[in-house]
Amino acid sequence: MQPVLENLSQHPLRRSLIHHEFFKLIKTEDVSIRSAGIFIGQWWHPLHFFPTFLSGAIASVAELEMKTAISTILFQELGEGNPARAHERLYIETMTKAGFPRSTITEAPAFETTKDLISGYRKASASPLTALGFLYGTEVADLAMVSGIGQAVRKATGIRELPWVDVHVAQEPGHVEEANQAISSAFSDNAEAQILSSAEEMWSLWIAFFSTLHEQFQSEHQLA
Repeated sequence: MQPVLENLSQHPLRRSLIHHEFFKLIKTEDVSIRSAGIFIGQWWHPLHFFPTFLSGAIASVAELEMKTAISTILFQELGEGNPARAHERLYIETMTKAGFPRSTITEAPAFETTKDLISGYRKASASPLTALGFLYGTEVADLAMVSGIGQAVRKATGIRELPWVDVHVAQEPGHVEEANQAISSAFSDNAEAQILSSAEEMWSLWIAFFSTLHEQFQSEHQLA
């Protein structure tokens, strides 16, 4: 394993994200329809922006191998040639069938931490090293985050089949491998430091995102 990959995979911020208190609370507490609606409304924003980030990352990296690896992830995100299978459309379809109105899914105003997260992705895509850090940081935590949102929806609605979650279970191992391939080249110490720093920034932004959802969840419970 390349030193940069080893440092990223074992990073404490990554562990802090995938073991966030939000996910622990989802497992142990009842989830209301209102709380689940807040979660999916905020998740929509990074979900919708992610293909734009990937497109920018492809444009910013120089090596063909990197472009190819990121393009594979983008191809799957956009439905592998079938727009109806694009992740954001599967998300809308899944959450609509779970009983949430379109306005809850795609029209909720973004919280400040959600805006900060999108801003981070937008800025990161403009530079190859920051793009690679954000890409890897996302893919090695994405399944845990998706599973947490999916569990909240299942507990709130009782629905078991969530195609949007299923597609991540099927594709995420490949996404992680493509992300590994994208940063498997030999980097200078300075470049590795920049990749690691950008991954740290991304994990910190996601931790803030889920901390806000955690606060919202706790507030809902206090009102119940």
